[in-house]
Amino acid sequence: MLEFLDLGKNKIKDIFPSWLGALPELRVLILHSNRFYGTISIKVPETNFLFPKLHIIDLSENGFVGTLTIDFFARWNAIVDLDGENTTYLQAYKRHFMMNLLIVPYVFPYSMTITNKGEKREYPKILEVFSAMDLSCNKFDGEIPEIVGNLKRLQLLNLSNNILDGEIPSALGYLANLEALDLSQNKLTGRIPTQLTQLNFLEVFNVSHNHLTGPIPEGQQFDTFENSSFDGNSGLCGMPLSRKCDYYNPKVLPPPSSTSKRNEGPGLLAEFSWKLVLLGYVCGFLIGMVMGNILFTRKREWFMKTFQIRYPKRQRREWGVKD
Repeated sequence: MLEFLDLGKNKIKDIFPSWLGALPELRVLILHSNRFYGTISIKVPETNFLFPKLHIIDLSENGFVGTLTIDFFARWNAIVDLDGENTTYLQAYKRHFMMNLLIVPYVFPYSMTITNKGEKREYPKILEVFSAMDLSCNKFDGEIPEIVGNLKRLQLLNLSNNILDGEIPSALGYLANLEALDLSQNKLTGRIPTQLTQLNFLEVFNVSHNHLTGPIPEGQQFDTFENSSFDGNSGLCGMPLSRKCDYYNPKVLPPPSSTSKRNEGPGLLAEFSWKLVLLGYVCGFLIGMVMGNILFTRKREWFMKTFQIRYPKRQRREWGVKD
């Protein structure tokens, strides 16, 4: 049964070979550096096999397009269920017949070359527990779905050089075995999730040349990353960049500069003025009412004479008199 398929660095021009999902033992699929195009569909209607054991996928440097759907990431069950304690290598067995009809098994390991941690690396042997997904240098667009956090055994994830947008999903913080994460050269926005500081094995992290903003998380592996990991994001601040970002910490706000005070002065003065005027009107009205009442009560005769107000005539009423 086919376990290993490497067609990298050829000139194959075709759509994604979804029919390979019918191979129940396929573990490694390398199609990088070809001319594949179109969207990726991994559904194979005529079979129940959907890459059930595939845990190394390299589709980089092709012309694939479309969004990376939830269904796409939900199919890689082998990356979820890999046995982390398995330290054996992927290898092929070949029977070798010798004299006296003795059958001696001959074993040779699979080897491959993929991009890992920012550089091309040759693997003369491949651990069965190793898992990687490289979709870089294509034309994938849309957002990265949160379901990617289910691929808990994933060690390498490269989505660089695409047209991906939206925010970095916080669910990436669940990939506890991740050693390399490359999201550079996309159109990602928002902040870098603080959940990524939980990735204790993360050696390489690259989000350069996106549209990210806010403070860079601190602690754990993030204290080891260099400036180049965050280049090309004018809205990022904090270590290791030279741009400070106390502004993003509500507990440590920067003192207002003299320039900002001058700019805010007219607005604050206008707001203070109308409040002061309103307070004056209210106080004046109350004082006027009190003083008027005092004058009218104590100087009633003078008030009536001065303003020529006549006393109203009272009508006499005689009780008990009949006509």
